[in-house]
Amino acid sequence: MALAPTLSALAAAAGCGALIGSIRQWSDQTRRAESGADFGGVRTHTLWALLGCLAAAFPWALPVVLLLVAAHLIALRWTPSASRAPGGTGFAAALVTVLVGALMAAGSTRAAALVTALTVVLLGLKQPIHDWTRRFTPDDIRAALQFAAITGIVLPLVPNQPLDPWGALNPWKIWLMVVFISGLGFAGYLAMRLLGARAGLGVTALLGGVASSTASTLAFARRSQAEPGLAAHHAFATVTACTVMLPRVILAIAVFSPALAWSLIGPFAAMAAPAALFVIGFALRRPAAGGVEAPAMGNPLGLGTAIKFAALYAGIGLLVKLALAQDWQAGLLPLSFVSGLTDVDAIALNVAQSARDGTLDPSIATRAVLLAAAANSLLKAGLAWGIGTPRYRASAAGVLVATAAVGAGLALFV
Repeated sequence: MALAPTLSALAAAAGCGALIGSIRQWSDQTRRAESGADFGGVRTHTLWALLGCLAAAFPWALPVVLLLVAAHLIALRWTPSASRAPGGTGFAAALVTVLVGALMAAGSTRAAALVTALTVVLLGLKQPIHDWTRRFTPDDIRAALQFAAITGIVLPLVPNQPLDPWGALNPWKIWLMVVFISGLGFAGYLAMRLLGARAGLGVTALLGGVASSTASTLAFARRSQAEPGLAAHHAFATVTACTVMLPRVILAIAVFSPALAWSLIGPFAAMAAPAALFVIGFALRRPAAGGVEAPAMGNPLGLGTAIKFAALYAGIGLLVKLALAQDWQAGLLPLSFVSGLTDVDAIALNVAQSARDGTLDPSIATRAVLLAAAANSLLKAGLAWGIGTPRYRASAAGVLVATAAVGAGLALFV
């Protein structure tokens, strides 16, 4: 059905086209000055958007307009001056501009505005995106692409039904949890790589806690051996990264059981108190930083790591279902402690889903997560003590042991 564009639609289309054209003209003005190339600026994109808006009035016109614009851009490849040929980004931006005009004519104002905004952002971030991607190693790219391919191909194909009588081993749900936790960790790792050395030790520790607090502990403990004079700074970074684990766990649980996440805020705040006192004391002392640098950390998005988490999550999920089926909810407490010595996310997500479904008592769920977090803090205290220098272990391991003691005390005696 033909759509007659209104005056407001024409004006909005022209505005969107001008916006895309202005950012395109600004981002390419240096290249245009050097080569004489003209890929279209404010005037050209405004006219393309108007063409798309007007073409919506005729059933046959929009495909013709798209074809003509594409043919015009392709024809630039055959001009005597090869530098006039637009790249793939310019080609796509031109066609998107035409379609934005058509969306305006169809009354899809919000969709048109969103497409325009995304196009402007992508065009304007050309150089920063290039700078960011140069900071990634081949191993980073390989791990991310491998995980994305496996997720995009395998997740839709695996069966979405339980393989056991208790409903614990559902391949689709298991892998979905892997994607969720791995993606959360990769977000922190990505932020670290993008910020680079400019982030500073504190920010690197915060982001390292989001990516993997265990890996951060190992990295900072080893760095304390290489730089014993900066042991206090590496202890501060370790404590910071390990404390970030607490709000990270709450965030993950909140996705599946907001009520359980809310019940954990107070106890987790108490667990974070020893770390908060240590950080305040460190800030007041202000020890000389010297040449302190953040240690290199591995990519948490490796396929091997994902498969290990899937196996751990499935095994713990099966044990949780068996305990609930036997009406042995108290048995989840020792299971949570043992599981936390390996990974706190697996037991936390299983407990959160059981609490959401109403099969697990909320108080037992809260105590189980507290025990898992306490065990995980105790594990990292052991790593800090075994790997770090004496000065480092006295601070980092001491604070983590205190954190674990508070968590265990709350879980067992409150």
